Amino acid sequence: MTTPSLLAVFAHPDDESLMSGGLLARHAAAGARTAVVTATWAPGTGRAAELADATRILGAGEPRLLGFADARVPDSAPGEPRFIDAPLDEAVRRLVAHIRDVRPDIVVTHDAYGGLTGHPDHVHTHRVTMLAAQAAGLEQLYPEAGAPWQPRALHLATHPHAAVAALSDVVGESKAVRSVPDAWVTATVDVRPWLAQKVAAVLAHRSEVARGAVPALIAALAPEARARLLSTEWYIRHHLGPTAGDQSELTAGPWPVNPVDPDQEP
Repeated sequence: MTTPSLLAVFAHPDDESLMSGGLLARHAAAGARTAVVTATWAPGTGRAAELADATRILGAGEPRLLGFADARVPDSAPGEPRFIDAPLDEAVRRLVAHIRDVRPDIVVTHDAYGGLTGHPDHVHTHRVTMLAAQAAGLEQLYPEAGAPWQPRALHLATHPHAAVAALSDVVGESKAVRSVPDAWVTATVDVRPWLAQKVAAVLAHRSEVARGAVPALIAALAPEARARLLSTEWYIRHHLGPTAGDQSELTAGPWPVNPVDPDQEP
């Protein structure tokens, strides 16, 4: 089975590595086209340079930036509005252009909660990506953004309830987290063979390590704790194209598919 091409759309530099770094590395290793779109930060900024290092480590080439400002760092994109304040139509148009250029089989993004933290940029990236993944296939929408292309599916990076206890054992129980019922998860992906790449990509976001953000936490963990935290990725599938599929499109390649067992803790 040919491994499907993959476009990851996330809010900030480092989200791609933390949420889907293993999946990106896995698909790239199988020879699939992979790419990353980041909603915030502008070309030429320090975090954009770190993002470029991370995507190269993951085999995803040069990053693509929508160029809006981070909700909490207005100078992250000088002269541009914060992503959450930008006209929705403009944000969708910019992302549609990238989808039509990359022409991915699969699009991956944040879940409706925006991941465990519920960051407003994460939540808005989910909204914009849901709209853009559908609009990209409609020829009368955004004709200036390129020829229409309909991805086959949209997969939402998420965390099931069953994973929260294991995560808390590693990172502590300092904040409320947003997780989903285990039964909602349609693909559980074992990324242990690509863990070293995933960790290296996370740590490539050096400014986040320096300021004590999540990559700093990863940097401080022992190898076994890192493995517990980062070796599994979870996704919820949304059908977009005319034909149905299943989780095997995420795990296609010379490795076994990991079936979803709602009763088994990851």
